[in-house]
Amino acid sequence: MNDPKTPTWIAFANTRRIAMGTPQEVAAEAKRHVDSHALDQVAVLNAHTSETVEIDLRGSLSDVLERLPAAPTLNPNNDVAQQAPTERSVGRPKLGVTPREVTLLPRHWAWLGTQPGGASTTLRKLVEHAMRDSKEADRVRQIQEITYRFMHAMAGDRPGFEEAARALFANDFDRLGAHMAEWPGDIREHALHLALQLCARGHALERTD
Repeated sequence: MNDPKTPTWIAFANTRRIAMGTPQEVAAEAKRHVDSHALDQVAVLNAHTSETVEIDLRGSLSDVLERLPAAPTLNPNNDVAQQAPTERSVGRPKLGVTPREVTLLPRHWAWLGTQPGGASTTLRKLVEHAMRDSKEADRVRQIQEITYRFMHAMAGDRPGFEEAARALFANDFDRLGAHMAEWPGDIREHALHLALQLCARGHALERTD
């Protein structure tokens, strides 16, 4: 798949993939398809997140392109779209920290008070360690959720969907492929493409049940 920092859309007409590329390219192809196949149901999704993209295909092609939603700001650590903040957060500008309420038990506060640098510094270090330790597991879970989102959007009413979803979250690739065997080819192919990112990260979909 293309660089996740570059917005990429994918479009399906009923069950057939008709376009994949930049938002402008996909919107143009979707517009051409609708103009010649008015009865087809066209679905457009973000290829990196599997979020459905709502576009208005009425009017001319220039009208359609002018109405395209603005591209979101992407977190470089993952593929989830995030809107850039419109206001500067309150906090220490140099570190970019943001004050928020933290509720702990008295013994937790007592322990934090004995740590070098105080409670805030210790909490930041603990969070950084936890983020590093769980980074790969978080990424695998995100890929599973992205794959499931696509499967639900495009094949939620297909035979075998529930079983395929369970196989996905159980990391059972063989069973996942088997339950998708009767799905339309383009939908099955893209779902498998998304799921296979787990294998690329050293998390081959091994049987866990």
